[in-house]
Amino acid sequence: MPTNSKKTQKKSSRKVSLFSKVKVSTGKRIAGYLARRPHRSFRLTKRRDYKRSLALPGIFAFTAQVNKTAWKHRKPFMGLAIVYAFLTALFIGIGSQDLYAQLTGTLQETGSEIFQGNLGELGKAALLLASIGTSGLTGELNEGQQAYTALLGVLIWLTTIWLLRNFVANNAVKLRDGLYNGGAPIISSLVVVLVLIVQLLPVAIATIGYSAALQTGLLEGGVVTMLFWIIAILLGVVSLYWVTATFFALIIVTLPGMYPMQALRTAGDMLIGRRVRVLLRILWMFVPIVLAWIVVMIPFILFDSWIKSVIPQIAAAPIIPVILLVISTLTIIWSASYIYLLYRRVVDDDAKPA
Repeated sequence: MPTNSKKTQKKSSRKVSLFSKVKVSTGKRIAGYLARRPHRSFRLTKRRDYKRSLALPGIFAFTAQVNKTAWKHRKPFMGLAIVYAFLTALFIGIGSQDLYAQLTGTLQETGSEIFQGNLGELGKAALLLASIGTSGLTGELNEGQQAYTALLGVLIWLTTIWLLRNFVANNAVKLRDGLYNGGAPIISSLVVVLVLIVQLLPVAIATIGYSAALQTGLLEGGVVTMLFWIIAILLGVVSLYWVTATFFALIIVTLPGMYPMQALRTAGDMLIGRRVRVLLRILWMFVPIVLAWIVVMIPFILFDSWIKSVIPQIAAAPIIPVILLVISTLTIIWSASYIYLLYRRVVDDDAKPA
């Protein structure tokens, strides 16, 4: 009996010790979090507690800097776009030329009365580009294609970040080095991407709610409509608040020895008192992307329509789907460059002596 009682006492002491260790560890984490984050829910935060410097150039100057950097290293970036466009075509496939021909035919039939003359052709091309941008040309992807799409997208991002980090550090590296070494933190990056998807759930809920309300006729005016849009806007703000730091976490997680949750904490700490300014820069990123798509794709759409009317034998050639694939890959590369250089600006600002 004494032996059993001693064993019981040892087990109970171990449980108490384990519980106390967890309690102390949790307390330290909470205290550290509260020390790093000056904001408190439902309390007015004093300006002295959250004001932080962030010297950024103007939006046009910064965009020009990103373009200058991308153009300076255009050879490896173009090679990267070609490699991943080829891998995308191999594992996922390119857009359907038949679907594009159907969209073109439908637009020609329904838009002949609306668009007329040379400007009318330009309007048709713009409307066709809008249709492609919203619905795409790939149709519904199966589970395997969706997995390959996510994997290749993350690999393009990682390779671009790896190359940029070495270019900024003036290291002489080649595209081959980026292809072989850039994908090392793939698991950690996928974890951060999963967190990003979870953070976008409020927007998804708002979108589903909008579709359901539109079908049931709830958005016909009145107090219900006002309440719906208030809730939808709040859900969108929550997602934007979360994903702003997660974009930086996708950069930080590529550092050697960095874990996903540690990257998310570091990104959140970096943006304290700066989140709105960084968010506005990220939202601006989509403006030059849309303009670039308009400037590049509309001439190709017009050229495709003209050349196939002159040479009907090449009507089945997937010119626009191939161009669309390359432009999509270049868009990911440019976006990664934009986010990385913005991240570098924040890091350099933190490195300045107080």
